[in-house]
Amino acid sequence: MECLQRKKESILGFDVDLFSFEDAIQFVHQNLKESKGMQIVTINPEMIAIGRKNDDFGRIINDADLVIPDGVGIKLALKIKGTSQQNIPGIEFSKKLIALCELEGYTIGLLGAKEEVVQKAAKNLRDEHPSLNITYVRNGYFSEADENIIKEELKAISPKVVFVALGAPKQELLISKIKAEMPETIFIGVGGSFDVWSGMVKRAPEVYQKLGLEWLYRTMKEPARFKRIFPALPLFLIQVIIEALKEKF
Repeated sequence: MECLQRKKESILGFDVDLFSFEDAIQFVHQNLKESKGMQIVTINPEMIAIGRKNDDFGRIINDADLVIPDGVGIKLALKIKGTSQQNIPGIEFSKKLIALCELEGYTIGLLGAKEEVVQKAAKNLRDEHPSLNITYVRNGYFSEADENIIKEELKAISPKVVFVALGAPKQELLISKIKAEMPETIFIGVGGSFDVWSGMVKRAPEVYQKLGLEWLYRTMKEPARFKRIFPALPLFLIQVIIEALKEKF
């Protein structure tokens, strides 16, 4: 296996990896083979906006072992900065990683979402991947006081890859706390992916997926999201344009 090195581009102070989809999977596989733990962040403009206001979250993004560009906003931002980059949807990346875990015999854990959602997601993944070994399943409804219990449970079971669906920045903050004591485990924040894997939420139609506009489809389905996304996305792109101009002149 070719040893891949990270190549990054900065967007408003946050580094984004420039791997292709397949190279990003290979990079994680490389770390799995070497028993090297990772924190994987699937970044979007909203997370960058949060990271600019929340120093702890910002530090976690920049300390992450892999930051993949998830969605058209990041792809456009990189284009503005002169970099052509493949969009890597976090939900597809995670499913590819699950298929790899089944193939190679790596154990996985699922943490997050409602109890019925995470249990149904686990059942569907087992049905889809008969050889997949899911060793840890827990819902995302817990207090800060329970975090130590979860950490001890995970340490005792030691899954090789843990998918955490708590939404940003909560999932990244929790991963950062646990990862320090689990140096051989790979963690990835997957947002609302369990809802889709459980079958309780339908993913955006393929045309939206290909255009990197799943956020737009979700906004149309859940108009309450509109206030959160707008004017955040246009403002983000304006800030990137200003940053790109400053770098040129």
